[in-house]
Amino acid sequence: MPEALTRRQEEILSYLKEYQRMCGLMPSTREIQHFFGFASQTAAMSHLRALERKGAIQRLPNKARAVVFPEDLDRAQIVDIPVYGRIAAGMAQDAPPENEGCVSIDIASLGIRPTARTFALKVRGESMIDAHICDGDTVILEFREPRKGDIVAALIDGETTLKRYVVHDRKPYLKAENPDYPNLIPVRELVIQGVVIGLLRTAA
Repeated sequence: MPEALTRRQEEILSYLKEYQRMCGLMPSTREIQHFFGFASQTAAMSHLRALERKGAIQRLPNKARAVVFPEDLDRAQIVDIPVYGRIAAGMAQDAPPENEGCVSIDIASLGIRPTARTFALKVRGESMIDAHICDGDTVILEFREPRKGDIVAALIDGETTLKRYVVHDRKPYLKAENPDYPNLIPVRELVIQGVVIGLLRTAA
């Protein structure tokens, strides 16, 4: 029979579950330290080790922030995907990618097979709402050649945006999925940086 948790351990377990539900990944030990007012990260680590010893969580080796709850083990295959900053789903913006850590995803529920060429971006803007991509979502992408109709992260004339890739009369352009936003036709260059293969939405 599993060993009973202390009240503090139950509070930390609830925090881990709520944080993962809201953010799609686990809090860092520093975030746990600050939330509970611990004197050091060592105290947070001690509580995590105790939760693991009692079978309340399972930490995946060699994966930052990767924690699986026992009730998810039968269905979950968790992998970490790097988050390379934010992408405009509105007017194109000059916003170079920046590494913002990783997001842990259950690849079985998303139905995708991540590779070394898979990455994630956080969406800012509403130009793709008719494609069910909203402000605040996280899109999972893969570096590969786009097909007509793919939703892509693209560099267009030096600025980045998230749009649908369309080819008309052999000329590619980027189509918005919101009538309030214009389509984008490249003047000099159009470089596809990734093709959307999955979507994560933070619960309200």
